[in-house]
Amino acid sequence: MSLAFLIPAALAALAALLLPLLIHLARRSEQRPTEFAALRWLRQKPKPRHRIRFDEWPLLLVRLLLLVLFALLLARPVLFGSQSHAPYVAVAPGADASQARAALKVANARWHWLAPGFPELTAQAPASTASVSSLLRELDASLPIDVPVTVFVPSQLDSMDAQRIMLARKVDWHVLPSRAANVSPAPVAAVSAPIVRHAPEREASPRYLRAAFVAWRPADAPATAFDIAPHTTPLPHDARQLVWLVPGDVPAAVRDWIREGGVALIDTQARLPDAPAMAPLWRNDIGVALVEGAAYGRGRVMRLRGAMVPEAMPELLDPGFPQHLRALFAPPSTAPARVASATHAPVTGSAVYAPPPRDLQPWLILLIVLVFAVERWLATASRRAVAP
Repeated sequence: MSLAFLIPAALAALAALLLPLLIHLARRSEQRPTEFAALRWLRQKPKPRHRIRFDEWPLLLVRLLLLVLFALLLARPVLFGSQSHAPYVAVAPGADASQARAALKVANARWHWLAPGFPELTAQAPASTASVSSLLRELDASLPIDVPVTVFVPSQLDSMDAQRIMLARKVDWHVLPSRAANVSPAPVAAVSAPIVRHAPEREASPRYLRAAFVAWRPADAPATAFDIAPHTTPLPHDARQLVWLVPGDVPAAVRDWIREGGVALIDTQARLPDAPAMAPLWRNDIGVALVEGAAYGRGRVMRLRGAMVPEAMPELLDPGFPQHLRALFAPPSTAPARVASATHAPVTGSAVYAPPPRDLQPWLILLIVLVFAVERWLATASRRAVAP
């Protein structure tokens, strides 16, 4: 272990040690000479020289110590090499802790949960949703590089990164059966056919949308009618997706519907008074944007870059058109985060981090409080001892 100071220039405050010395020199004697009339005519003799001396040594020493502690507090002392080098064992929530203890017999090992704060294994298993990858990197950076680390994990891990975990040390990786039953992944949310409202001059466009909606429907699903009607038909109260093929200003009711969480694909000639800046969402094979979009309130608005007719948009006749249209209305998907633990063992190659030093400021503050209490006690006791 070695002691260091984060702000060594603050040690210049030790010069304040002169203050108690000067105060004690100035007040080293509270006695005053008193002249007697009978002694007034005696021949005055030279006074002997007095040596410099200090009264109340305990009080002086305590005050000097208090100033030294204040100077050390300003210099931010830290202690390197004070961490334990005993083996470290981390058990991920979901793994059986009793099986982990039975599988590893190390007398001086430190057992902790692989959870935020790394609580001891004696505590109840925390319900943690934190990323195991992040926790392992934090643990790797906080422990000395020569500390052996063993990790017990369940058969499946959630909230994982897309890449393998890279650490500075080699980790002894053990996979245990999960304590809880495996939960089947949630099915992918189905994309229903949007509501279509069109103007008379866009009478030819809905046929391509109807063909795409039929392609979305599973083969064994019963045939259903699609809500395709003129723009004068009111929107259903439960509508969440809309294709608005009407040139001109978008009605205020439709704009409010989008802001409240709706998703709309509007005509190339439709106008939004407060249209946001849009980014391309679908490009053709040569890179020309076909659909652009952006967030609009709590909803989302998309705009066609051309009329929905084969002459202006040949992609309508492409076999992939239904999939492209479906992707526009599909909710944002999250990357898969569940992996098999046996195939996700950490690899080495990360940079080695110096372990953080131990901050001694809390202990110094406690010591300053105690020394200050002693100083006050000595100061008040010395005043009471002075004769009147």
